[in-house]
Amino acid sequence: MANLSDMRPVYVIGVGMHPYQFASDTLYIDMGLTAVRGALEDAGIAFPEVESAYIGCTGIGMAAGRIMFNHLGSTGLACTQVENASASGSSAFQMAVLEVAAGRRDVSLAVGVDKTGDQIRAVQKEKVSRLSDTATIPLVKYALMAEHLKKEKGLSAEDLAMVAAKNHTNASKNPNAQFRKPRTVEQVLASTLVAGTTTSLMCCPRGEGAAAAIVASEDAIRRLGILGGKPIRVTASVLQSETPQVGREIPSVTLAQRVAEMAYDEAGIKATDLDCVELHDAFAIEEILYTETFGLAPKGAGQHFLRDGGSAIGGRCCVNSSGGLIGQGHPLGPTGLGQVHELTRQLRGENGERQQPGARIGMAHMIGLGSISIAHILTKD
Repeated sequence: MANLSDMRPVYVIGVGMHPYQFASDTLYIDMGLTAVRGALEDAGIAFPEVESAYIGCTGIGMAAGRIMFNHLGSTGLACTQVENASASGSSAFQMAVLEVAAGRRDVSLAVGVDKTGDQIRAVQKEKVSRLSDTATIPLVKYALMAEHLKKEKGLSAEDLAMVAAKNHTNASKNPNAQFRKPRTVEQVLASTLVAGTTTSLMCCPRGEGAAAAIVASEDAIRRLGILGGKPIRVTASVLQSETPQVGREIPSVTLAQRVAEMAYDEAGIKATDLDCVELHDAFAIEEILYTETFGLAPKGAGQHFLRDGGSAIGGRCCVNSSGGLIGQGHPLGPTGLGQVHELTRQLRGENGERQQPGARIGMAHMIGLGSISIAHILTKD
């Protein structure tokens, strides 16, 4: 299997976002075009320079991208719609990256956009009986996981609240975040119980929004005159699904570890080289688990990494400086591209109050129903 390192280099040259928000009357076209125009302006190029586009969405309907791009003009753009649950935007980004890496195009656009939609899941059409009506509901799975790990590794409710408080506070400094209010551990613990001892502020909000990234080859960067430190190289992009489970480890955690290790190998780095990570924290317990899974903390010590400030901005490796899914929001289609937006600005040194000092290498990670896991590594050359 060819790695990105075996193909021609690919760089992010522009990113844009429409802020994540609660359900509204805003047209998906307005949100999507806000993100696309932002990415074009950031890259300093015109729309006709874009040769292909991949649109990640889950709740809008067929041909969402082509209808949206009609408002920018008919340029012959190759246009493909991508649906991969929460990883739709991440998958759209991977497809754009691989197309440029393979030499098929020189400039490609990935955009994620979503409204809440009906969100009917294929699992509801499977006609397979389950022991529980809630067996496929992520909240229930992760709430049970949190209770299990409290007993197994000494986690406390305060640890989970610390994750949420950190991410809400990061989001309060992010103009694109759905939640922009700092929260304390006490406020998180006092919020509404939703499952077990998991509270509402330990869970991500659903909403809507858009995010976009433009990727290009070195030839295109020279031709378009994009100079300086703006281009950020994509050094790995890995997508895998579950395999048969052995032992008691949670399948999504085992899968995430395998994908992260494959991404490190593809990029030629170690976990200790990461300066910033945007990871799937739909529920607070996930961040603690994945910091261990990704090798940022030893197994069983994720809560200590958190307590010691290792995942804070300015810590050893900042985790979810955007606010993560818990604070920035999780509109599904755009979520993975929102992570790319955050990491690109981090590696350029443009992240203001949320800047991780000296950031050079970052990883974006998402989980999608089914389950799949996807990770990208971005590097400042």
